[in-house]
Amino acid sequence: MIKNVIFDLDGTLLDTREGIIESVRYTAQTLGYDELSYEKLLTFVGPPIQNSFITHYGCDVDTAQKAADIFRDYYKNKALFLAVPYDGIYELCENLQSCGIKMSVATYKREDYALTLLRHFYFDKYCTSMHGADNRNHLKKEDIIRICMSEMNATNEDCVLVGDTDNDAMGANNANTPFIAVTYGFGFKSKGDVEKYPYIGIACTPQEVFKIISGRS
Repeated sequence: MIKNVIFDLDGTLLDTREGIIESVRYTAQTLGYDELSYEKLLTFVGPPIQNSFITHYGCDVDTAQKAADIFRDYYKNKALFLAVPYDGIYELCENLQSCGIKMSVATYKREDYALTLLRHFYFDKYCTSMHGADNRNHLKKEDIIRICMSEMNATNEDCVLVGDTDNDAMGANNANTPFIAVTYGFGFKSKGDVEKYPYIGIACTPQEVFKIISGRS
């Protein structure tokens, strides 16, 4: 029985692509890097920003951290609120709350930025716990999931993570937490994208997330 739901943020609760892509472009320009295609820029949404710069620009760890600092400064001051809640996401939260299901957020976005964004869009009124990454990404996704689970008094049997990317699926698996994949975000686009990971459901919309959870609650 599902009593606790942990949401990812980017690509699950909020469409944050505009602010993140603008910030990546600014960072690349500042460091003298060529601009990437839009499709590659989209892959920066979700994973640790350092990892994405290493993957796409081949920079070393120190340069990747410099890029992360530039990115975060711009994102915080210029682009943080360039985000849109997904259609039906508030209805999903209301329905879960009315069923007595506790909610929290576990994101790779730096925690102070995540909290500001979640409060700005009023997700804090639904969530028992909200946690994100530290500045140098020492915390892994599974660590953040476990922190939320502890604060919710959740167990692996009564909890589920809802997310849109490989990182979410791997984090849930490493935390021994059931996983619901959403395909309306930035990562997974089809059932085939999800099938290499353990999952209990695939949702194309927030409404389908509720159907999966209510069917197991």
